[in-house]
Amino acid sequence: MSHDVLVAGVGMIPFTKPGASEPYPQMAAKATKQALIDAGIGYDLVEQAYVGYVYGDSTAGQRALYEVGMTGIPVINVNNNCSTGSTALFLARQAVASGAAECVLALGFETMSPGALGSIFKDRPSPFDRFDEATEELVGHGEIPLALRYFGGAGQAHMNEYGTKLETFAKIRAKASRHAANNPLAVFRTVVSEADVMNSPVMWPGVMTRLMACPPTCGAAAAIICSDEFARRHNLKRNVRIKAQAMTTDRAVSFEARDMREVVGFSMAQDAVKKVYEAAGVGPQDIDVVELHDCFAQNELISYEALGLCPVGGAEKFVSDGDNTYGGAVVTNPSGGLLSKGHPLGATGLAQCYELTHQLRGTAEKRQVGDARLGLQHNLGLGGACVVTLYERV
Repeated sequence: MSHDVLVAGVGMIPFTKPGASEPYPQMAAKATKQALIDAGIGYDLVEQAYVGYVYGDSTAGQRALYEVGMTGIPVINVNNNCSTGSTALFLARQAVASGAAECVLALGFETMSPGALGSIFKDRPSPFDRFDEATEELVGHGEIPLALRYFGGAGQAHMNEYGTKLETFAKIRAKASRHAANNPLAVFRTVVSEADVMNSPVMWPGVMTRLMACPPTCGAAAAIICSDEFARRHNLKRNVRIKAQAMTTDRAVSFEARDMREVVGFSMAQDAVKKVYEAAGVGPQDIDVVELHDCFAQNELISYEALGLCPVGGAEKFVSDGDNTYGGAVVTNPSGGLLSKGHPLGATGLAQCYELTHQLRGTAEKRQVGDARLGLQHNLGLGGACVVTLYERV
């Protein structure tokens, strides 16, 4: 038997640059307490907790939650690269939907260091070996940081096939900044123009400038996930539910297609969203607001196509027509996305949940998407994992 799953409460702290944040236990505890207050319950009613982070020692989830309470509940630590937060959400939803628990906490936090991402454990095989080999073969440029090569290479593949202009990625970044200007929790709230993005330092000539990449950040976000029965019994908010959710990993096509868009998860996202649309009985034309994984402006563009928001090959027109913002077909990343809000890896998926919950409640203030009924979340981690979640206003 599958139980209806609600988002009863959400919490999030302002994201900050590395070195400017509190220690992770304090960040995580603040986000958790906000979610509990928002839900209107005490920690004593939480039966399980799934805690996501990438850069931290084992059982850091327990250390963080001991600041909230020590109730003896199961605390499961989650690490799934950039999709860590949404993986914690996936597990929390699964526990409630199955009836294993009635009220579960999903929490994500991260303390990051400045600069490009890199491997921590150098004395063993890297989980990115196959990705690195494919990237070296397809794009080369070994002097450029790997994450930039992954997603810059995907953007370059789109440019080569469809004639997509570099300025189109700049338009995406400028849009993100306009949205983030209305988000007090975003790390970058300064509006930048397309020209500003094009004139920022070149990271890969003809392919990417610095402002097209998301910044490393620190932060935390949390959600209280519960059954409809639990919410009724405790008189909690019942206005946002998880209508459908899917999680996918790589198939052979990721490497066999010899296409950098596949290396960075195009088919993973396509598979996940197809399952969500089919389970919910809706299509991309029904979606009002989307929080998607814009770790680079290039990934936002190819994600439009993977999620069915526009035809494959139609992303440049989608951007040029303004269909990715207010007044267009679907508002993408009203929070400012990873590009402007920031991307603390473990917290990102739950920050997306926070934004969409407020959008569907109608409490997103200046960022509010008018009459939002369906919100789609897309969170991607290379290595790989993709989680797509559909929220519905009840």
